[in-house]
Amino acid sequence: MQARPLEGIRVVDYSHFLAGPYVGRCLAALGAEVIKVERPVSGDAGRQHATVLDDEQSGYFLQLNMGKRGVSVNMKDARGREFIQRLCDSADVFVENYRPGALNKLGLGYDELSARNPGLVYCSISAYGHTGPDAHRAGFGLIAEAKSGIMQMIGNPGEPPPLMRISLGDMYTGIHAVAAINAALLGRVTSGRGQHIDMALYDTLVSMHEYAVQCYTMQGIVPEQTGHDMPTSTLYGVFRAADGDLVIAAQVDDAWKRFAALIEAHGGPAGFGTDARFHTLAGRNTNRLEILSIVKPWVADKPVAQVLALLDGIDVPCAKVQRIDEVLSDPQIVARGMVVEQEHPRYGKLRLPNLPFRFSDCDTTIREVAPDLGQHNAEVARSLGFSAAEIDAMQTDGVLYSKLRP
Repeated sequence: MQARPLEGIRVVDYSHFLAGPYVGRCLAALGAEVIKVERPVSGDAGRQHATVLDDEQSGYFLQLNMGKRGVSVNMKDARGREFIQRLCDSADVFVENYRPGALNKLGLGYDELSARNPGLVYCSISAYGHTGPDAHRAGFGLIAEAKSGIMQMIGNPGEPPPLMRISLGDMYTGIHAVAAINAALLGRVTSGRGQHIDMALYDTLVSMHEYAVQCYTMQGIVPEQTGHDMPTSTLYGVFRAADGDLVIAAQVDDAWKRFAALIEAHGGPAGFGTDARFHTLAGRNTNRLEILSIVKPWVADKPVAQVLALLDGIDVPCAKVQRIDEVLSDPQIVARGMVVEQEHPRYGKLRLPNLPFRFSDCDTTIREVAPDLGQHNAEVARSLGFSAAEIDAMQTDGVLYSKLRP
């Protein structure tokens, strides 16, 4: 087995909530030493976000910060500022997701840190980025989803669009940041210098549009809400069966012909499988309502399992709309190791989503649980050259904060 790709890289994770911590988790899985920096007493607000287990940890925090070392530093004290400066001087990567300009006040902006450490790759994540008329505005993933045009296209016509219930903007921006950081580290090999990476949630979601932009710029069409299927890709959508919901993707001509013949052979109208009007995408889109009037009742009177078996038998892509408990027990997810188990000293066995990285010659599964607040203060301080007496004094004075447990 090879060493993980980022072994030897030190990352300062000066971020909170979701996008930044997700970047840190990914880099830790790839082998980097990731040091999570938090404020004293309360720490990252994500510790109190969702599925709170006690007064210090939440499932949300445990998932996003596994594999990291944790320090909690009082930046109002000169010794705390020196600690952070030394830490950043020793780092290869700095990740932050505060509003543009906020860290300049602490001496942690890109210009100041890169002047001291020219090789530093400094990654900023914000709602709108560090340039443009909205750069100063606050925002979260929800704001970017609304602004990007994505939210406007989902849901039923005439109804307010639904919440997506996953943090699309944060996670998608986070993984783009991981790619950009790795590219900057590779570029540093020849240039000898790091650089500032400016990631915006809004930018990232706009970049996701695989067809809506072209619809407007090439045809003058603004995509609208379509509910449970796509009028431009008949047949492709969500259908209700007798005991649940499933999705069917028979929008490709060959798949459609097999699908239509199957329906005709299992109780559908005569000639449905050979109707030439439906044998091209344009024809299916033109006759979409007629097609749906046949497919919907055909699906509705059968159990999900029966429909899936029939469609699998003719190689038409399909899947049940699964609940999260079904996902976690899905044999495919189990086989792929997409649920990581960790043994926590207080909470026992934890089961959390794994990352989708798969390398042939190294294992990127993180076994180390997320750190307690300030858990690695002394260890990191020693690595920065602080003496035992200095560390003891900083801990006594709360410059290096940790919540003592019996």
